[in-house]
This record gives sequence, structure tokens and C-alpha cells, in this order.
Amino acid sequence: MNQYEVTFIVDPVLSNDEIESTSKAYQDLVADDGCTIVNVDRLGLKQLAYPINKRSSGVYYCVEFKGESGAIIPKMELALRRDERIMRFLTVSLDRYGIQYNEDKRAGKIGTVKKDKKDDKKDTGNSRNKSRSKSSEKAAPAAAKPAVAATPAVEKAAVAAAPIVEAPAPVVETPAVVATPVVETPAVETPVVEAPAVVPAVEAAVPVVETPAPAVVAAPVVAAVAAISEEE
Repeated sequence: MNQYEVTFIVDPVLSNDEIESTSKAYQDLVADDGCTIVNVDRLGLKQLAYPINKRSSGVYYCVEFKGESGAIIPKMELALRRDERIMRFLTVSLDRYGIQYNEDKRAGKIGTVKKDKKDDKKDTGNSRNKSRSKSSEKAAPAAAKPAVAATPAVEKAAVAAAPIVEAPAPVVETPAVVATPVVETPAVETPVVEAPAVVPAVEAAVPVVETPAPAVVAAPVVAAVAAISEEE
């Protein structure tokens, strides 16, 4: 037969009866399918690694069961997904090492073993007696050496009696810094000099002198032409 283990986290806001009924519903679902429940472990309220549905903690359950086949696992996981009371779940198929580990853990071979209250009381009584005996053993040699310890104590007291005179450090007074008066210079108003108006230049009228052109005398030229023609 195959052996499986399903771990689921129940919403811690529910009441204790509702949490128990949620776990019982899935145990009945496994038993009705023909599987055998090996162990149901309520791990209790534990802190979550990260918030789930605005919850920082949850109630852990671990159900270990045997079955011929894993046909129950899809049905159970579908019911776990639809259930609003279940925050997270994990289904694991156990091999022989996992089965042996769970058996050793239930047998007390792995993990801390719870002690009875009587054993705790005996252990506390024995520890107290041991502590008292150790304290008495430490007190006995301390009481046997009072004379030896007195000598260095006197020397220390003598050394401590000498007053330690501390020379007062000279106090040097720094002269007060005289604040230099701030002399305000009167504002000098620069006079505004108005530029004289530009007087337009008067153009002097230049008299135009007309020179009469010389008269052309045509008579000597005519005479010269006539003389040349007569010589020819």
C-alpha cells in the first residue's frame, strides 16, 4: 500500500470547534474512500513565513494515511482548494525513508522527548542542591584567607589616602572683539547735464557768376581757306 501525507493550514480566526470540524471533515473524506488513517498530528498555531489572506499565523494539521492508489488525492485537493477555511495545503507521497522518519518521530527517537512533571521537579531539586553545595565550597576557601587579603588592602588604602592635587589650568581671557563702526557714505547725486539743442546749419548762398562765352570769329578761317585755293 502507498502511504501519503497531507498538511493543511486552517484559518486561525475560526473558533476551536470550527477548526476541529474542518480537520474531521477531511479525515472522514479519506476514510470514506477506503484509505487507512495512520496518524493525525495537530501542530497548533504557528507563525507564517509571509502573510496569507491578511493573516500572519495559522493552525497546522498533518494527516498521514495509506491507500491502494492515489485516486483520493485529486478529490481531496479539489475540496481543499474550494474550502475558504483552508489557507494552504501540501500533499506528499512518502517513500520508505519518509515512513521510517515519521515512525521514529512518533516513537520519540527524533526530536525532544517530553519529561513528566515529577521528573522536572526532581531535576530542579537536584540542581538546586548542587548549586548550594558549589556555593558553600566557594565560600569556605574565601573565609580561610582573611589575614592574607588584609595586607594589600591596607596598602591600597594608604595609596588611596594621598590626596591628588590637580593644578588648575590657567584661564586665558580672550579680549573682546570691538565691533568696527559702519560709516555710511552719503549718496552723491550726479547732476544731469542737458545737452544743448543742435542748431541747424545755415547754408550760405554761393553766387553763381556766369562767364560769357567768347564770340567765334569766322573771318580769318575763311580767308585762310581762300588763300589755299588760290595757290593751287
